[in-house]
Amino acid sequence: MTEATSSGPAAVEAKQAPEPALLIPSTFTLGDALTKAGLPLAETMVIRHAYVKVHKDGFPGINADSTFHQILTYTSTQSRDTKIFKKEPGRYWVVFLPDLGTRARLWAVVENLGEIPNSGPVREFELRVLPGALSDLAGRLVIQWASPRAWWVNGTTGQRYPVMEVADAEPEPFPGFDHLVVDFDRLQAVISDPRYAAWRTALSSVIGIYLITDLSDGRQYVGKADGNDTLLQRWTAYATSGHGGNVELKKRERTNFQFSVLRVLDPSTASTDVNAVESHYKTALGTRTHGLNKN
Repeated sequence: MTEATSSGPAAVEAKQAPEPALLIPSTFTLGDALTKAGLPLAETMVIRHAYVKVHKDGFPGINADSTFHQILTYTSTQSRDTKIFKKEPGRYWVVFLPDLGTRARLWAVVENLGEIPNSGPVREFELRVLPGALSDLAGRLVIQWASPRAWWVNGTTGQRYPVMEVADAEPEPFPGFDHLVVDFDRLQAVISDPRYAAWRTALSSVIGIYLITDLSDGRQYVGKADGNDTLLQRWTAYATSGHGGNVELKKRERTNFQFSVLRVLDPSTASTDVNAVESHYKTALGTRTHGLNKN
């Protein structure tokens, strides 16, 4: 949920000065970026969140240290007052976080899959991150927010906002499959943040057996990525839905999940061999009896 007015310089809690930036043509606008990403302006909203500890309605806000999941949850929860939030919001939400002054830094592009009916005090929307839509510019694209009294605008309005800079991204080195252990929040970054490009390249080149551990109670789930379903594709499904279609994982809080790789296999490995390796790990780790595997 976001405030009805812009945060203003006093409410911005920027961590640091802007990173070194690439030179941007003076006429380059957010509309140019949206067009290149294939986002139709008529179906797009542009949002600039404010950093606030607690809203006047009592719901928690976000800050510069909020996790990816916290920001996504915050974005998906909105006021029922149509003077504060649009009655029929667009299909695509281009979400920015506050930067210095009235600048705004791109967080992510999410697709609005529809409102979730409820009788509570706020509206809830099912959102999914669009990894390909401006994902290479997440955390790097900075615009000048030109509507001081508004925290969201239609795409047709936001298209005119000037792009101030595109900051250089510091790459995150891939640690190797034997040392690859990520929590749910970091998994979100792995599939979309440009800093993790090397990770995505590595994960997209192999299939294999992976482990999901629920850190709240230690119960585990052994899964596989095989055929045309690489480790990157499989883990993207978890990052998007939180459960990847697994019935047992749907019952659990995804923010407690930890992901690791048990064994990497060549994409040419026969399905029968992949199944045998997967079955071995289920037996060795006892995930059918004491874990989250049901077969």
